[in-house]
Formats: sequence, structure tokens, C-alpha cells
Amino acid sequence: MRTVEELAKELGIISIKDLREHGLHPEKLRRLVRAGKMIRIDRGLYRTADQDWDFHNSFAIVAKAQPEAVICLSSALFYHHIGTQMPHEVWIALPRGRLRPPRLKTLSVRVFRYSPKTLGPGIDEISISGVRVRITSPARTIADCFKFRNKIGLDIALEALREGWRGKRFTMDELTIQERLCRVEKVMNPYVEAMVVT
Repeated sequence: MRTVEELAKELGIISIKDLREHGLHPEKLRRLVRAGKMIRIDRGLYRTADQDWDFHNSFAIVAKAQPEAVICLSSALFYHHIGTQMPHEVWIALPRGRLRPPRLKTLSVRVFRYSPKTLGPGIDEISISGVRVRITSPARTIADCFKFRNKIGLDIALEALREGWRGKRFTMDELTIQERLCRVEKVMNPYVEAMVVT
């Protein structure tokens, strides 16, 4: 049987539920926390003390607490290295009316609700610290920025469009598909045409 530390290295972030599923007693985890070998990162979530840790790991914490959450908008821009925004909270998308946002003490989470039909396309799955994280693709993120331009600002959406295009983060075909899905073609087309011409 594997140890708590071995399980934590394999899964990246572990919960009490993970321990029980693998036949490990929570008291073993508590002893490791007291010994400084494991760190409590939020309510019911733990990692090894020697694990590399940066802002991207906050996405893994959110995904572990709510696996259906999708990292989006400013947080996705930051992950994809598009624009200059540095989010102070993790921005996530959840289906309307179904799932509760994760309740975390150490992180501030901002929730945007989407219809279940529009939440699937343009979502990538990545791994951060061994945790499966769902995140909007670059093209989807930019279309979403225009969709929510009244909440995040048109200047941020325009910067993301320019920077993403310059950095070759998406193709025009990918962007067109996401514009249609998010119903922002009329809003985006003048900016896209001007960008392509210049």
C-alpha cells in the first residue's frame, strides 16, 4: 500500500476523500502536517512541503475543490500569457443553476455562469501539479472577453485580441468558431478586420 506522501506526489493535491478511497487513515496526514512534511493549502486540501508552488497552482486548488469549474477570462489570459492582466482572484465558469462554486478560505473565486450548451466547446484540459484543470482555449478566452466586456472592460478584450493574434495563440478559424458560439461576431468583426489589415 502506498503512503500518504506517495499519494500526494501522484495526485498533486490530496483531500481526506482521496485518503479514504486509497485505504489511508486521515490521522497519518495530520501527523505529516504537524511534522512539516505536508502543508494544508485550504479546507480539506493538502500538498507535500517540497512541491514547487506558484500562482498557477491556485487553478489546481479550484479544480480539486470543484472539478467541473472552468478557468476563464482574466485567469485564462494569465495562464496563456496573453495581455498584461494579473488576476487577484481565480475567475471560473460554471453551468447556470447547477453547481455550487468551490468554498475556499485561501482563495478568492469569481464565478461566471454559462448555459451548459455553450460551456463545452473551446475548453482544454491541462494538468497542474498533477490535477486535471479545465481552462478555456486562447480563442475561446478572447471571445468570452468580448462577451463579458461590460464586466471586464473593452480595453482588456481589445488588448487580449491584439496580443493573442501577435503571439499566434489562435488561428482565425478558431476565433471565428468561438465568436459564433459566444454570439459576439458583430461586436468583434470591426476589431478583427482592423487587426488583420494592419
